[in-house]
Amino acid sequence: MSHRRLALIDMGTNTFHLLIVELSADGRTAPRPLLRTKVGVRLGEGGISAGRIAEPAYERALHALLGFREEIELHQVTDVRATATSAMRVTENGPELVKDIFEQTGIQVEVIGGDREAELICAGVRQAVPLGPERHLIMDIGGGSVEFILANDSTIFWKRSFEIGAQRLLDRFFPEPSGIMPAEAIVAEQQYLAETLAPLTAALAEFSPTSLIGASGSFDSLADMQLGQLRTEAELPPSTELTLSSFRHSYAQLLTLNHEQRQALPGILPMRADMLVVAAVLIEYVLNLTDLTRIRTSAYALKEGLLAEML
Repeated sequence: MSHRRLALIDMGTNTFHLLIVELSADGRTAPRPLLRTKVGVRLGEGGISAGRIAEPAYERALHALLGFREEIELHQVTDVRATATSAMRVTENGPELVKDIFEQTGIQVEVIGGDREAELICAGVRQAVPLGPERHLIMDIGGGSVEFILANDSTIFWKRSFEIGAQRLLDRFFPEPSGIMPAEAIVAEQQYLAETLAPLTAALAEFSPTSLIGASGSFDSLADMQLGQLRTEAELPPSTELTLSSFRHSYAQLLTLNHEQRQALPGILPMRADMLVVAAVLIEYVLNLTDLTRIRTSAYALKEGLLAEML
């Protein structure tokens, strides 16, 4: 077989992503995407805050990887790279899951640290958004951790991963997601963010970014809400301009609706309906730390960063 095909797997705390590309024979033209898909695994649900992957989530993870294995075989992939982040980094049975995945699928999973995750996210975002020479704040809200990177097209000025992902925030501040997030829970989350994100506040003062770029998950959902339509992974453009007024409108909706009403909003993935509430509080908090008015989303993140690095 002459062609070389890569499979890149990003095992996040909420979502597992699979990207399969074919590399050009001459190595000069861009890789051709053959498949871009994701599975909502919710690996952190019911356990991450206690430092364990819960049994149902563990099973969902194995099931998802078996499905990916089928796609990998179907597409005659020659190389597989799989990375796992927060949920498998910090849970006591994370290493056991890595072992089970290898035994059942032959896929070797590399569990990466927060700093490395931030680097790869930045490399992925650079493929989607032309950063230019000015500095930007890149933000990736995962289920387990949140990465902040201050960068331009050539330099990372500051980066940090915080274990304050949407599933953790949900567990901590919004334990009853059937209803509306109460005002005191919003205040409690904001106070917690003020303490936890003190290093970010200092970095923002030092580097004064010109725009916010939100990678993957929650930001894709906010862009879908702006459009009023849920798009598949394959339909997402590399980058979308998210207007501040659209974000503020979505933020107000998310805070005033109950669970059923949120799920019914056009553009919302039911799995994200509650997480998006605590994520939006986090985004609003970060916007209030800065005077940024321009928000762009990047559909590219860790797996595209891994691809860029491999090439």
